[in-house]
Amino acid sequence: MKTKQTNQLFSSFFTLIILLLVSCGEVEKKGQAVETNKTATEEAQGQSTIVDKESAANALQVAKSLPDFSTLVAAIDAAGVDDALVNVGPLTVFAPLNSAFDKLPEGTVETLVKPENKEKLAFILKNHVAPANYPDTQLKKEAKKGRKLYMASGEYLVVENREDGLYVGGTKVLKTVQVSNGWIHVIDDVLVPAE
Repeated sequence: MKTKQTNQLFSSFFTLIILLLVSCGEVEKKGQAVETNKTATEEAQGQSTIVDKESAANALQVAKSLPDFSTLVAAIDAAGVDDALVNVGPLTVFAPLNSAFDKLPEGTVETLVKPENKEKLAFILKNHVAPANYPDTQLKKEAKKGRKLYMASGEYLVVENREDGLYVGGTKVLKTVQVSNGWIHVIDDVLVPAE
């Protein structure tokens, strides 16, 4: 009888040990999963990482969807200013076409997208964003009043209503598109602030 009880006790004890070991392994695996998810979350932060297929497209989403803005999108990514273009706004973006970047001296874009020039590139890109709501009708009013636009870079751009169209910072506005967080005005020059 004692042998049978000893065997049952030993069997129960052995089963308990196995359960403890298995559950510890599961806790460790869950801990690893939490660490993996935490790392993925740390890498992808900010509003630009949110996927929303129901709302109207914001300024960055529109730029990414059009091949004519591929250089601008690459510059935005290199400068790390993605989140600024998806903020609720309102904001007005003067978006240079790829051809605008082609007008810059040879090697300029390649130099600006290097990590050591991130701050300078961000400053140039912020010179293309006005933290306000400026549809083309409002830009015409600002031009008539002789006002300048305050840009996210801290610089000001002159607005002019010339015979052949609307100009900002000396470059012509080619097209205007409304986006969920403001306006995009397509331009064919890069608005490089004076140093």
